[in-house]
Amino acid sequence: MISLTDQAKFQLKSLMDQQGLTDLGLRVFVAPGGCSGFQYGMRFEDSTLDGDMIEAQDGIQLFVDEFSAQYLEGAQIDYVDELMGGGFTIHNPNAVTSCSCGQSFTSADSGGAARPCGH
Repeated sequence: MISLTDQAKFQLKSLMDQQGLTDLGLRVFVAPGGCSGFQYGMRFEDSTLDGDMIEAQDGIQLFVDEFSAQYLEGAQIDYVDELMGGGFTIHNPNAVTSCSCGQSFTSADSGGAARPCGH
C-alpha cells in the first residue's frame, strides 16, 4: 500500500532511536483541509484502530485508517534534504494537484485524472 524510500527508513529509524520511540508505529493519514482539499499527516502511535491497515517495512510499522487508505494506495514516503531545510514528503500517484507546500492535494475523486505530483 505505502512504501518508504531507503532515506525515509533511515531517518525514521534514527528519529525513533534518538527519542526512544522504537516500540511505536507511524500513523500516516489524510484529513480534509489544506489549500488543495486534503492534507497529509504523520504521527507516532502505540496502538492500532479498528479497520487499520498495517504494513511493516524493515522494522517500521505503518498504520493507515480505512478513510486514508483509499487516498494513499501506492504512495511513497520519502525524506528530502534540501538547502533550505528537509523533511518527510509523500509522493502520491492518486493526487491530481498539490500545492507548493507539498502537504496538501486534490484526488481524482474530486475531478480530473490522477497523475504524479509535481513540487
